[in-house]
Amino acid sequence: MRESFSRQAVKGVMWSAVERFSVQGIQFALSIVIARLVLPSEYGLIAMLGIFLAIAQAFVDSGFSNALIQKKDLTEVDYSTVFYFNILIALVVYGVLFVSAPAIASFYREPELVAVTRWVGVNLMLNAFLLVQRTRLLIVSDFRTLAKASLIAVSVSGLLGICLAWLGYGVWALIAQSLGNTFFNMVLLWWFVAWVPQKTFSWASFRELFAFGSKLLLGGLLHTIYLNFYTLVIGRFFNPMQVGYFNRSQTLAVFPATNLTEIVNRTMYPTLCALQNDEERLIRTFFNYLRFTLFIIFPLMIGLAVMSETLVELLLSEKWLPAAPFMSILCIAYMWYPFMVFNWQLLNVKGRSDLSLRAEIIKKIGAFSILLVSIPWGMNAICWGLLAYSLFDMFTISFFVRRIYQFDLRREIMETFPIGVSSLLMGLLMYVSLRLTSVLVLRLLLGIVVGTLSYSFFCYIFKLREFGFIKRIIRRV
Repeated sequence: MRESFSRQAVKGVMWSAVERFSVQGIQFALSIVIARLVLPSEYGLIAMLGIFLAIAQAFVDSGFSNALIQKKDLTEVDYSTVFYFNILIALVVYGVLFVSAPAIASFYREPELVAVTRWVGVNLMLNAFLLVQRTRLLIVSDFRTLAKASLIAVSVSGLLGICLAWLGYGVWALIAQSLGNTFFNMVLLWWFVAWVPQKTFSWASFRELFAFGSKLLLGGLLHTIYLNFYTLVIGRFFNPMQVGYFNRSQTLAVFPATNLTEIVNRTMYPTLCALQNDEERLIRTFFNYLRFTLFIIFPLMIGLAVMSETLVELLLSEKWLPAAPFMSILCIAYMWYPFMVFNWQLLNVKGRSDLSLRAEIIKKIGAFSILLVSIPWGMNAICWGLLAYSLFDMFTISFFVRRIYQFDLRREIMETFPIGVSSLLMGLLMYVSLRLTSVLVLRLLLGIVVGTLSYSFFCYIFKLREFGFIKRIIRRV
């Protein structure tokens, strides 16, 4: 029985990874193709609605998905209650969004947003019909089925978006892709899960689930507002084209940093939890994870920052070149992401959610303050402000970590200092080498070759143990 459970867990992790990274990879690739076919301003129109749609979706879910997963004695009545509530709240929220569309358009001074808001908002209704099906699969760790549905939906809708963009439909190609992705996901999940709600709604079940879910809803709303606040501000004080540039550059910078960090984090957190009573081993393990992650993230993000202009022109075309400076700054900003996530997890390992909350409040106050100060100075200043916030975040969370553990940020910096120096020297050599040619493909190849060889050389000089570990893995393969 134990062996069977372990095998099932391994399969679950594997298919979870497939669903997460293959879907995101396909979406990323398709978005690059579509970006070459539409204007930055058209991308910007969709991005402007991000905060309103994200808040609306948070209300539709209301934390019920996590409440169902957390509840031990689930019944069909629970599922049916959540299903009908999701549909009801989706109708209400979509109605508010529909009526508010002219106000949203007026806020951004973009009349086209009236129709765009009302059509994109249909996603809320479609999502309401698939939340329970998706949750049922999550509860039994059936990531394989989720992966199949997601892969098919994102592929078909992506091809639809590309065809419409090729035909010149602009922003409507993006809308069709978004609606198509949600619609196909809904149809496939209904087909795969084969669950039909009962004709019942229990107020007792609702109150029990809402008592748990409402707390998650409030926390989720705060985080959602922060994540989308930059796009809101840029859309209000600048224009759709600037929003498009910022959105694309942020996507390119965030994709490698967040995904690679989360891959490690999935393994790190349960490992540290198992060691919470052995602080010496816990700290040693933490630094091993941190060093290994930064060993990959630092050179990757610095390399992307140096090659931003080449990558933007090669992947997105010349019309997106104004996004390159934003991408360079944001790559430097997000290279510190592992520090933030891993230190935050250290608080959770000890069960200190109180310190996590205090740190979060302080960080968000700092984030909004930095944004408000940077707005009058333009888009570059806003991006530099994100870098300032990343450093502020790192210092803030480390301050609270120091209250529990016997180390501080200085030790973290010293532990990872050789990796940072190696990455910086690599970046300088890449920058010089890229000046040797103006041919895009040659610049890309030259940057990759110089970056790989120089980073390997500096790792050897500084005797980084992570470099030796990678070499041993390659030899085994």
